[in-house]
Amino acid sequence: MPGAKIPTELTESFQPVFGAAVTLRPLRPEDADIETAFVAGLSPETRANRLLGGAIKPTREYIERLTKVDYTRDMALAATVMLEGHETLIGVARYALDADARACEFALVIADAWQGRGIGRLMLKKLLAIAAARGIPRMYGDTLAVNRAMLALGKASGFSLVRHPDEAHLTRMVRDLG
Repeated sequence: MPGAKIPTELTESFQPVFGAAVTLRPLRPEDADIETAFVAGLSPETRANRLLGGAIKPTREYIERLTKVDYTRDMALAATVMLEGHETLIGVARYALDADARACEFALVIADAWQGRGIGRLMLKKLLAIAAARGIPRMYGDTLAVNRAMLALGKASGFSLVRHPDEAHLTRMVRDLG
């Protein structure tokens, strides 16, 4: 169950290259429907990259759990646009604080049609700023070693790329925030 009110003060709008105005805001429990549509619209390649090669198809119950964020510990940002009069989810960035509160693990996925427009970079930048402002010392994330776009984004965002400690097909991206 969420442990804090949704931090609506983090909401902002921006105009990416080649696209409609994007609203970046905290994910809300009522976003389950648009997140379900978002996940269903991901290409097999994007889904594999996000799920680290797994063929898992997230259930509705799983997606509903993802939208109920404990904002005292974690963060989840939604990037949305208005398309044909409906709010449409085009990206999700999140971090989860480790049990010892010395690091957080992040994840990021952008809808295929919106990749390459700078949205992921802006979402990751905001996620980093929030984690740093909350005093979290380190952020890390795992990606497939063949996911060149995510590795490039990580490097451009100041992450070090290191071999994953347990999985040879993964690369860990690590960045100190303090």
